[in-house]
Amino acid sequence: MTPPPDGVVQAAGTVLWRPSRRHGVLIALVHRPRYDDWSLPKGKAEPGELAPVTAARETVEETGFTTAIGRSLTTVSYRTSAGPKVVQYFTGRCLTGEFTPNKEVDRLEWLPPAKARDLMTYEFDRAVLNTFGLEDPALPGVLLVRHARAGSRDSWDGRDADRPLDGKGRRQSAALVPVLRAFCPTAVHTAPLERCWATVDPTARALSLPVTPQPALSEEAYRDDPAGARRVIVELATSAAPGNTVVACSQGGVIPGVIKSLAGRSGVPIGAVGTPKAASWYLCFEGRRLIQADAYPAPSV
Repeated sequence: MTPPPDGVVQAAGTVLWRPSRRHGVLIALVHRPRYDDWSLPKGKAEPGELAPVTAARETVEETGFTTAIGRSLTTVSYRTSAGPKVVQYFTGRCLTGEFTPNKEVDRLEWLPPAKARDLMTYEFDRAVLNTFGLEDPALPGVLLVRHARAGSRDSWDGRDADRPLDGKGRRQSAALVPVLRAFCPTAVHTAPLERCWATVDPTARALSLPVTPQPALSEEAYRDDPAGARRVIVELATSAAPGNTVVACSQGGVIPGVIKSLAGRSGVPIGAVGTPKAASWYLCFEGRRLIQADAYPAPSV
């Protein structure tokens, strides 16, 4: 996801949803008394904040509900009194919380999609809702993360599998915690290398989750069996509960090939798949078929 140019206000929001026996899903709309409008929850990014983090934070601030970020939906651009603004929207599965009226948002309504569309003030919110409706919001996802920066291989005397993160890598692993937490992962997996484990361990600790080794996600295993890494990613997705996300950490010699293979088999268009250290991909699956691949840069440190 390419960031907007300098001078453009960056923001993010969600289509916050929860399941409904009668309607399939209900959508949350918020009323802002300052503008007297009904819209999807959204807000401005903090400096250096990645869009999924902004979306999760602003959703809980405006609605009182924590949310599990899912697939990216669409980007909306418009002009405000402060200048041009770009809002990135995501699916947001409602978890826990309670709405409390405040000076920014005084009302919240849970509505079936058709009624939400009728109540929305802005046409661009209807366009976001259209994109939301293209796929089941409860599809599972895999956050495929490249390990953070480690020391030079040439300057390390021990086994390469034991090579640790360097100072920047440790800062990257800490900065990844809010990024990965925005998706509320329910499991954490990693290639069995120290630098991969150390990249996701802070997130696993923050979520009180174990870190499960996946030997097939290492470059050494990938050279012998490229299909093995792809099978592991698909199996992680198919074993996840509906709407849940799992984290998997791997290496730069594995991730581009796996994503190209999954996308090619499913006919999913993707751009460049270069994955810098501590960057990630959110891979959304329907059964064993990849339906969307969203790239995220490494967090700023």
